[in-house]
Amino acid sequence: MLPTADDLPEWEVLQRLIELGGRWLQVRELGQVQLRQVGGALRRLPLLCVTLGNPDPACPGIGVFGGVHGLERIGSEVVLGCLHHYVHRLPWDGLLQQQLEHLRLVLMPLVNPGGLARGTRANPNGVDLMRNAPLQASEAVPFLVGGHRLSAGLPWYRGPEDAEMEVEAQALCRVVEEELLPRPFSLAIDCHSGFGLDDRIWFPFAHRRDPIEHLPELHALKELLDSGHLHHTYVFEPQSRQYLAHGDLWDHLYLRSRSRAPDGVFLPLTLEMGSWRWVKKNPRQLFNRLGLFNPMQPHRHHRVLRRHLAWLDFMARAASSHSRWCPQSGVREAARQAALSHWYPDAAVRGSA
Repeated sequence: MLPTADDLPEWEVLQRLIELGGRWLQVRELGQVQLRQVGGALRRLPLLCVTLGNPDPACPGIGVFGGVHGLERIGSEVVLGCLHHYVHRLPWDGLLQQQLEHLRLVLMPLVNPGGLARGTRANPNGVDLMRNAPLQASEAVPFLVGGHRLSAGLPWYRGPEDAEMEVEAQALCRVVEEELLPRPFSLAIDCHSGFGLDDRIWFPFAHRRDPIEHLPELHALKELLDSGHLHHTYVFEPQSRQYLAHGDLWDHLYLRSRSRAPDGVFLPLTLEMGSWRWVKKNPRQLFNRLGLFNPMQPHRHHRVLRRHLAWLDFMARAASSHSRWCPQSGVREAARQAALSHWYPDAAVRGSA
């Protein structure tokens, strides 16, 4: 049995958009998740990836992912909203058509459909997909929150030691490795919610505090955002500034990019929407598990989509034009020093490679 609008309304939205997108879209099924319902019935939840634009690996690419944590439905809704914009604009928007002649766009709105259907952070096996990569933090991590192997009954469970990654995590990694890593430049944006009052843009590393190799490109992207996306309120920072974690998928994929495509630039970003703001404005959401992670009032939901869809459009344009703003060899070291001063003021870190 396939999912229905009753248990997974996002699936119905995705199917309608795929039908409307027609010839503009390519759809791949990367695997399936089996979800056992009350009463013993099994539902088959496909893992779908939607692509559009130029498949030529010489073109830059951007991937947008949502629903890694099933409680954070707003992440899936942001990605579906992004797909909605493209599907409805492509038939008439000549400038968008021209942009996609030189850009590959990859969308995976329902990375964890089982968690979305069950209303749980983890997948149906109880595994937190963002703690599931074979990667160990170099320092102590926060108890439980940083990932653990105690029990699938506790949140942030990493999965059994030495086991393969979960099918959903493997599907996400496959999409990134096939669609994004071979390109000279690519961005990945993973949409989450639930941390703090501010909307944050996080970049690796999460498993250690060292700066990543492409710190100059990240700082140039931050400056581009600050100067070209007027009045934005995103906090752009390394995730390690907040906490360390085991098994981060984006750390894992960034390290894979350095071994598989050392000449390319792959910048994985996490959009962490500040859900505490929604709770602050409507404290009754504290009594609703979904209310801790999602805007429950319609006007706030619409406002969140407007804010982040404009940002995603900006990021797609930045990916398309990466050669115009990425620091070249002559100024890259200066850009790196500026980034270190901004994000890693500790002198010991500043001297690290």
